[in-house]
Amino acid sequence: MASGPIVFDRAAVRRNLRRAEKLGAATFLIDRAAEDLCERLGAVLRRFERAVDLASPTDAVRRRLRGTELVSTIIAVADSASVDLPAADDDLRIVADAEALPLREESLDLVVSALALQFVNDLPGVLAQIRRALKPDGLLLAAMLGGDTLTELRQSFAAAEAECEGGVSPRVAPFADLRDIGHLLQRAGLALPVTDVDRAVVRYDNAFALMHDVRRMGATNILFERRRAPTRRATMLRMAQIYAARFADTDGRIRATFDIVWLSAWAPHESQQKPLRPGSAKASLEEAVKRGRR
Repeated sequence: MASGPIVFDRAAVRRNLRRAEKLGAATFLIDRAAEDLCERLGAVLRRFERAVDLASPTDAVRRRLRGTELVSTIIAVADSASVDLPAADDDLRIVADAEALPLREESLDLVVSALALQFVNDLPGVLAQIRRALKPDGLLLAAMLGGDTLTELRQSFAAAEAECEGGVSPRVAPFADLRDIGHLLQRAGLALPVTDVDRAVVRYDNAFALMHDVRRMGATNILFERRRAPTRRATMLRMAQIYAARFADTDGRIRATFDIVWLSAWAPHESQQKPLRPGSAKASLEEAVKRGRR
């Protein structure tokens, strides 16, 4: 379990996923991430014998990987309340919370995860557990929401609450940026870390249509310090007005930003490239620049 501050209500995460399943889950983001993940994994030019799909809220990643020759065995590790955990009767699965992984040391060749790690309280701890579970030269490849995800909704709610209620309550989860995640990968002892962002801008008729999709993603407010009372109707209406005024296109439809942050890193191995020792270069950069100017 998390050893630091409790930011996310993990019970609320599970409730939201169950509700999303009943409503008819909106899967366009995780389907996009699953397709991208397979493409990225295919570029590695290697077959992975034993892999774990960590906490992905649908079977999209496993379904796509089963149609390739990239992975021999893939095990789903997720809470029993996660949406669509068993994709098939013969799926291997472990029921566990992402913050307390029952994985043997150096037992995995690959760990993948799609749109789940943004809701763990102790991301450094989870990365350290993944590092221990990977064999030397094992790979972590994951996608998580980050960056400016739902920045328009965050700004609109803040302005509406300040105007209608005289204060602002926490509503949209804090998201990590690329530099933070790169540092966390190194801190966990992983090698060759790489991060990048895939930005999706989705358009909606209005803010309420966006919020309905967010609910169907299981991504409504799960902050531990969230306000428990229902939002006032006047505040909701004002939020929608502000959203439309600030973030609508010429046709009247609003924009919503989703940043999918990609991270990959390897368990250290002697075969991996290593940076040169300081002072070991055999050519002077200054001399190379001078020659280039001649």
